[in-house]
Amino acid sequence: MLNQKTIEIIKSTVPVLEKHGEAITTRFYQLMFGNHPELLNIFNHANQKQGRQQRALAGTVYAAAQYIDNLEAILPVVKQIAHKHRSLGIKAEHYPIVGKHLLLAIKEVLGDAATDEIINAWAEAYGVIADAFIGVEAEMYEEASNQKGGWDGFRSFVVDRKVQESDVITSFYLKPADNKEIAQFLPGQYISIKLEIDGEEYTHIRQYSLSDAPGKDYYRISVKREAGTPNPDGKVSNYLHDVVTEGEILMVSAPAGDFVLDTQKNTPVVLLSGGVGLTPMLSMLKTVVEVQPQRNVTFIHAAANGNVHALREEVESLTSLENVNTYFFYDSPTEEDRKNNNFDVEGYVTQDWLVKNIPTVEAAFYFCGPVPFMKSINTSLKNIGVPQDRIHFEFFGPKDSLEKNVTKEPVSV
Repeated sequence: MLNQKTIEIIKSTVPVLEKHGEAITTRFYQLMFGNHPELLNIFNHANQKQGRQQRALAGTVYAAAQYIDNLEAILPVVKQIAHKHRSLGIKAEHYPIVGKHLLLAIKEVLGDAATDEIINAWAEAYGVIADAFIGVEAEMYEEASNQKGGWDGFRSFVVDRKVQESDVITSFYLKPADNKEIAQFLPGQYISIKLEIDGEEYTHIRQYSLSDAPGKDYYRISVKREAGTPNPDGKVSNYLHDVVTEGEILMVSAPAGDFVLDTQKNTPVVLLSGGVGLTPMLSMLKTVVEVQPQRNVTFIHAAANGNVHALREEVESLTSLENVNTYFFYDSPTEEDRKNNNFDVEGYVTQDWLVKNIPTVEAAFYFCGPVPFMKSINTSLKNIGVPQDRIHFEFFGPKDSLEKNVTKEPVSV
């Protein structure tokens, strides 16, 4: 436990962290990777180059400082990050390295303002915070390894099938190379794929939502091809699309993630997705149909047009069920889309449309997609009176904020 003096010092740094947090975390990663380049085998290079990881860490440090005297208040955030850490293979021995370089970055960025008293307080506080993460992650590692069909680290899976779902999305059906049982998962969870790409100095790890319902003898991921180089996101997705073929081996971590459908409730559920954000939503939709056939579910998906709309046939196959309502939004429909009536609404998912078409504000709302899409949906749901505890969302990548710079105008996905 931290003494009151240390707590007061940490809390006094909150305004400084709010102002300089991202500068500190940016310098932290530069220092850490400079001294420990082997950690680049774990961290997502794309998120580093785009600044998303730096912003996410700055937010976490800021929250930890705010709630240093009540860390239980940020336990949900700790668990969310711990899921990602377990999926990536971050272990207890990495935390002293992180702590050392975080303190160095604080000292370097703040200069004389980072007195010995402040640095010592943060060293003590970091120890407490790190212990919290290590404890939670240790339980997750044990659970992942000891569950039925579970394993530790990365396991070899064969690409059993590779299916092009649209111009930009391809599905990969993965079966264990040892033909043994695989761990079950909750709808909305993800797996990590670890790749060694020719010409790349470090391995690349990416996390992909599972796009089918649980209970199968395979895992399915549906991957969007990102714009290629120099966009760092494109290295892995283009490799999967262009190089990986059926029969190849991919290294896969056990399923993880806390963005999951609550199947213990029977209240109506509304699933909203933009672009490739449909992957966890489709897993949830198919799960409701399979295990809660009487539960009312509304599935809303936004895409540019039919050329990039993946897995539409799977969703359409469920529209005949009385408890399932589906709506497709295209903001740039093609002539073929118009001719074949491939969509329900031209344009964007607006607040006015939601008011008229959702079953009740007391439904459970889950959404995923590009950040501008999510900001728009989040704002609309709050404006129409949906309680906060009924709003659930998932970021692809480091956690961001849906509260800052909220886009008021509809945004294309």
